[in-house]
Amino acid sequence: MKLPLEGVTVLDLTHALAGPYCSTMLADYGAQVIKLEAFGAGDIARTWGTPLAGGETAYFAALHRNKKGIEIDLKHARGKDLFFDLVERCDIVIENFRVGTLKKLGLEYAKAKARNAGIIYCSISGFGQTGPYRERAALDLILQAESGMISVTGEPGGRGVRCGVSIADLTAGLNAAFGIMAALRVKEKTGRGQEVDVSMMEGQMSLLNTLIGNYLADGKIPGPMGTAYTALTPYQTFHTKTKDFALAVGSQKLWKVFCPAIGHPELTDDPRYAVNQMRTRNRESLVATLQEIFMTRTFEEWEAALLGSGVPFGALNNMAQVVEHPQVQARGSLVEIDHPKIGKTRIVGPVAKLSETPATVRSMSPSLGEHTEEVLRDFLGLAPAAIATLREQGVIAKR
Repeated sequence: MKLPLEGVTVLDLTHALAGPYCSTMLADYGAQVIKLEAFGAGDIARTWGTPLAGGETAYFAALHRNKKGIEIDLKHARGKDLFFDLVERCDIVIENFRVGTLKKLGLEYAKAKARNAGIIYCSISGFGQTGPYRERAALDLILQAESGMISVTGEPGGRGVRCGVSIADLTAGLNAAFGIMAALRVKEKTGRGQEVDVSMMEGQMSLLNTLIGNYLADGKIPGPMGTAYTALTPYQTFHTKTKDFALAVGSQKLWKVFCPAIGHPELTDDPRYAVNQMRTRNRESLVATLQEIFMTRTFEEWEAALLGSGVPFGALNNMAQVVEHPQVQARGSLVEIDHPKIGKTRIVGPVAKLSETPATVRSMSPSLGEHTEEVLRDFLGLAPAAIATLREQGVIAKR
């Protein structure tokens, strides 16, 4: 085995971000992913982000590596037949249509299971497959709002703001990949597949778990705190003479190291700040005191003092600084791809680094319907004449 998911085949009906993020993770670790796109239109994300040569976008190119792209009209009776022919040969189906869409097309889990008892059928949606909100259309922003994430993001006293990335989509993709792997484990033991229901709402709630727990305990509604954190103090960003930095004094042991490191050992046993609970209670005065101290030196001076003492310290980098970051370079966190339309470009590589079976970026994002004939011929075993007939019937594109 060269890759951990070799031999696993995924029929990917997803679009936008949450579903494709999930299927890309599976593809990176060796699964064969067949991306089936909407006939004549393709994935809506093909038009998102910075346009590149050949009609591609940076957003789509980065997200859809290691997949074969096909285009089939699932509203056509013959297209439905092809869908179930694929289901019979696959291990996993992933979809993130609005709840009920595939049932209206006659392509729901129950019918897929009737054709393949081992199929794992993962559905990603805004609110899940049950409940009063299940049929609502939902993109990332809606779920950040509904889940309460926006209510705790932003500066104190200000309006809540959207997280800088599509965190509801990405969390749903991660949870879907985890759920699929758990279902694959069951399938290995029993031979049976199952339905995996992933809600973006619940994914956000999992991230808000400690804040929800605090509210249920004391009834106080949390609000935005900027870069600070309810559970720890000091744990936020500060200004210096030159530029800002992030500081995380995450334990009592670190507090006792931190105070002498900044030249103020008297703060260590100050009754207002001696333990984290008191520091958090007296956050306002402590932060004001520390900010005054940090403005006496440059970023570079504080970096040397704090890192040298083992205190967690970080620069506030922008994207240009991140892609050239020495740690990113050393770890190979960005991988170079040679796309036939856009040429050489860099994308973020797989995160989990396995020592024996590492993930790889093996192929570029497919153009719309690029591998339709290949999949029909090699995966389903259709003859050239049969494929030509599908083109004439309008089941697949005439290109």
